[in-house]
Order: sequence, then C-alpha cells, then structure tokens
Amino acid sequence: MAISSDLPGAPAPLLPRLRSLEIELCLRCARVQRRSALAATLRAASRLGDGPAWFALALLLPLAAGSGALPAVARLAAVGIAATLVSTLLKRLFSRPRPYLAHGEIALGARPLDRFSFPSGHTLHAVALSGTAIAHYPLLGWLLVPFTLLVAWSRVGLGLHYPSDVVAGAAVGGALAWGALLLL
Repeated sequence: MAISSDLPGAPAPLLPRLRSLEIELCLRCARVQRRSALAATLRAASRLGDGPAWFALALLLPLAAGSGALPAVARLAAVGIAATLVSTLLKRLFSRPRPYLAHGEIALGARPLDRFSFPSGHTLHAVALSGTAIAHYPLLGWLLVPFTLLVAWSRVGLGLHYPSDVVAGAAVGGALAWGALLLL
C-alpha cells in the first residue's frame, strides 16, 4: 500500500514523489561531469576513498604521534573491517541497481567497485573512519570532514549512487564509529 495523504487534493503518494526527486537530484549532480576539472576532483576523491586515504592515515598516525597512536590505528582497522562487512551485507541484501544502470540519462563518471548502490560503501567508510580518527585526534577534523563530504558528493556526482545511498552510508558509518568508540 502506497503512503499518501488523507487530505483531498493532496500531492501524489509520497514514495513515488521522493523517488522522482531523488532521480532529478542525481541528474543535477551528475552534470558536474561536464566540467572536467570538477569531475577530475570528484574522481580523485572517490579513488582516494577506495582505501588509499585510509591506509595513509593509519600509516602516518604512528609516524606523527608515535606509539601512542597504535590504539587509534587498531580501532581504525577494526572499524574498517566492520565497515566492509556491513557494507557488503547491506548491498547484497538490498541489491539496488546503481543510478547509471537504472536511468540511462545519468552518466557514469567512474568505474564502480560492484553492481549495487545501497548503501554507499565509500561514504560509510569515510564517515566511520573519519569519526573514529577525529575522536582520537580532533584536529584531524579540519582535514577529514571536508574530505568525507567530498567523497560523499563524488558518489552522486559520478552517477554511482543515489542521495539516499549516501545518507544511509553516512548513518551506518556514524553508527559504526560510535559503536567502536563505546565497545573497543
């Protein structure tokens, strides 16, 4: 049963309208691919978010902070593994096709890592790992928050994710960071 308003003359059912708005937002965001410098920036952020940025962070923390950084690095590793497992499980569970596959008018701006879009694994990892690192080293927020936002935007701008995939990835990533800080 579709969700709709009980008021006479109310707009169309909510879920189809939200889907339509989300596709329109995907189309608008994917237009950044027409600007080569911006598209290159989004591709670079996406590639760094594949893992290189997080491995570099884990390697640089002990160099900058000494052996006192090892508990933070261990927590980052645990969060990274958990993020990979949760992301993979959710993608298989929901099996949502990527926007560029479901809507031919949405251009693909970078090679996807897998077939499914929900949730955004890049965003999930970026939020989980940034949140964990910032909890240990708050000054890293000046670097990691903008990078995380750029990674999240890149996923929609490159036609790889819907905005709801990014929001879900951020929520799950935030929950993983919070859980790791409480449990580990």
